Amino acid sequence: MSDTQTFLDTLKTRSVNYSGEPSWIAARRQAGAARFEAMGFPTRRDEEWKYTDVRAIAQGHFKLADDGEFSQAQAATLTLPVEAYRLSFVDGVFAPKLSDIDALPQGVQVLPLSKALEENHEAVGGPLGRLTSVDFSAFAALNTAFMEEGAVVRIAPNTVVDKPIILQFLSREGEAVMCHPRILVEAGGRSEATVIEHYAGEANAANFTNVVAELMLDRGAILTHYKLQEAPIGDFHVASIHVEQSRDSVYTSYNLNLGGALARNDIIADLNGENAYTNLYGLFFGQGRQHVDNHTKVNHNAPLTFSNENYKGILGDRAHGVFNGRVYVKRDSQKIEGFQSNQNLLLSDRAHIDAKPELEIYADDVKCSHGTTTGQLDEEAVYALRTRGIDEATARGLLTLAFAGEVLEQVTLDEISERVELAVAGKLPERFNLAGLVEIAAALNE
Repeated sequence: MSDTQTFLDTLKTRSVNYSGEPSWIAARRQAGAARFEAMGFPTRRDEEWKYTDVRAIAQGHFKLADDGEFSQAQAATLTLPVEAYRLSFVDGVFAPKLSDIDALPQGVQVLPLSKALEENHEAVGGPLGRLTSVDFSAFAALNTAFMEEGAVVRIAPNTVVDKPIILQFLSREGEAVMCHPRILVEAGGRSEATVIEHYAGEANAANFTNVVAELMLDRGAILTHYKLQEAPIGDFHVASIHVEQSRDSVYTSYNLNLGGALARNDIIADLNGENAYTNLYGLFFGQGRQHVDNHTKVNHNAPLTFSNENYKGILGDRAHGVFNGRVYVKRDSQKIEGFQSNQNLLLSDRAHIDAKPELEIYADDVKCSHGTTTGQLDEEAVYALRTRGIDEATARGLLTLAFAGEVLEQVTLDEISERVELAVAGKLPERFNLAGLVEIAAALNE
């Protein structure tokens, strides 16, 4: 039996649940299944997947969860302690007991996809799939075929959301399951909001999450988007994020990857109107045999558009990282600025990074730059910190944290930066003036 057939057989068994769905959903589901069957899982012969082997996913036997039961006590240990509107899912199933969306302000809708379809499926049908089609990748096609649940976030024009909106996805240990969440965010003109995707789970979980997110910003909208991926070390995580920006809009992405056996992120930003601005900040941290792959593409489809990208990778043990970032300037998209930087820190001689920054420019009045560097901790800097009475492990943690600092200092939510700092540097001794020492470490790193 082929790898794809196992998933298609699961879909066939599940189809009894889809008998009453609208015809347009059935048609898209069939299109997704057909495209997935035609494409098959990518292999390392495919250029876009040259450095990422997905056989562990393709050959896995993942079931679909039927319930979203999860201990509230356990959920509390995983939940971000942020005052927020919260929509929670467990193995892809909506978990109302872990959610908090009862007091949403006027002009804001946050719904599980199933409820949004039930209330007004035609309003969902238009934007859903407009940015990420089944042709984008085999995983996008697979997501469309299994599209059952996810999140719909709508922000009315001129609405400023007072608290972050958290979309929380929890993974349970036990029998291996898969989920295919679909996220749709529509930010109206001159609205402003923060959306946080958070992936976490029980320590021994070994599940497969395959998410597709489509984010649409109308004129003047400001959207801050955090994706904190700290899934269990046995989980597989694949994400496709597609952003469409109208004139004067600002999109800021914080893509923070700490967990999972294998994580792959595709982020595409289409700047379609003048004065649209994109910020892409990324930090990936791998240990053991973790594999983290980030592919980004910024499409300057209109003149007077701006992008700034800064990705940093930290890899220890036998971890493997991949960064492929592309800035594309469409013909006649004059007076654009596009900057891209990727820096990587290897904490072990066995850690490995494959980095490929790219520029593709079809206009002449542009300012673009890109570059990548890879190095190890400066042993002289480690020694300098040790002369200040700091043990070696703490010194290395501080220097590692200082390396990540250029991205972390952009993070405005302390609860998220603290999670990342703990993963990157461990629990540092409180007897030190950590802020001052990190500044020293940063200076020594330069």
